[in-house]
Amino acid sequence: MQQSDALSHGSDVLVAAFPSRLAGDVRSVLAVMPVATFSPVGPFPVEVQGETVTIPSRIYHGEPDAGMERPLTGTQQLILHCLYSRHGDGRVRQRRLGQIVASSEPWVAPFVVQLIGEYVVEILEEIREGLPGLDVPGSSQRVLYGEFITRNPSFFARTERRVVSYWSCYYRWKYPVFGTYPGSILAEVFRSAASEQVGVPWPRHTPPPLSTTGRPV
Repeated sequence: MQQSDALSHGSDVLVAAFPSRLAGDVRSVLAVMPVATFSPVGPFPVEVQGETVTIPSRIYHGEPDAGMERPLTGTQQLILHCLYSRHGDGRVRQRRLGQIVASSEPWVAPFVVQLIGEYVVEILEEIREGLPGLDVPGSSQRVLYGEFITRNPSFFARTERRVVSYWSCYYRWKYPVFGTYPGSILAEVFRSAASEQVGVPWPRHTPPPLSTTGRPV
């Protein structure tokens, strides 16, 4: 694949990460992003309000200068932050997450939920702080994320398993009880939001909150 074809393919992949009605806005965002050092990798499909979008697990673009970002509309800036929440550098992901976590746009939800199944514990803590409404029955945040999870049960189950895996590999020494790990706490509140949407307990794919092992007890 020639370089120009590869760049075009990479752009198409990023456009596909958002609902089709936002395609023009996404292309305006891509116009200010530096050329990527590598193509996006690990795309995963999710449903957002009845439409399938495919979000990359990682992108490898440098960040644009602040002066390039400033003229973007509010929606375009949100798209930019969502894309960089998939960046290969965890510090970039965390900084951009801070700009999207409180958004009420349904298409932002998968970018946030994907991050609970990753390994940077500071990102998990920021999600928890940025979504206080998840604990409040009937809140807009609880409805937004509960609906997203019920539309994407396989994606959320896979995310839960990743939470357990990263806890077991990297954080068991710090959080011997799984239920005290920030990823476990987030999985619990997201699961509770889904349960509220469907009116029955949502399936669990993690150990019980008080388990000290990587397997159900």
